[in-house]
Amino acid sequence: MSHTAYIALGSNLGDRYENLRNALARLNQTEVTSLRRWSSVYESEPHGRARSWFLNGAAELSTELEAAALLTELQRIEGSMGRKRAKGSVSRPIDLDILLFDSQVIETPELVVPHPRLAERRFVLIPLSELAPAIVHPVYGRTVSALLAASDDDKRVRLYKP
Repeated sequence: MSHTAYIALGSNLGDRYENLRNALARLNQTEVTSLRRWSSVYESEPHGRARSWFLNGAAELSTELEAAALLTELQRIEGSMGRKRAKGSVSRPIDLDILLFDSQVIETPELVVPHPRLAERRFVLIPLSELAPAIVHPVYGRTVSALLAASDDDKRVRLYKP
């Protein structure tokens, strides 16, 4: 069975733009996942302990994987690109998160979908709204564009031109 997943991508170490492109290429190279489309790239002010600005984007995937297996694949790609797992918002060469997986609500110790901070972060909502403005958050019952309009996140997000 084919699923639609929306993934957030972020990088604030090394060649940030190339890191995003590399992660997308790796996602598209798996036999069970294909990249349908991806958003523009945005530069965003960091949250938490990270100091450097991030480049962020979103991607729409078609996948034969279930959500937990997709998470494992995303973490494999992160590890192969030098990501070290750490708590909190720290600097990293690549960050890949499942934002939405079909209209499923998943709560396990390893995975929460929709992503728990999706509705709070403009750096996620802006690129996601570019791809799927009318998709409805399965917990809040509001569209991505409505969540963006209601966001009180004051961190700066600007379109990035490589």
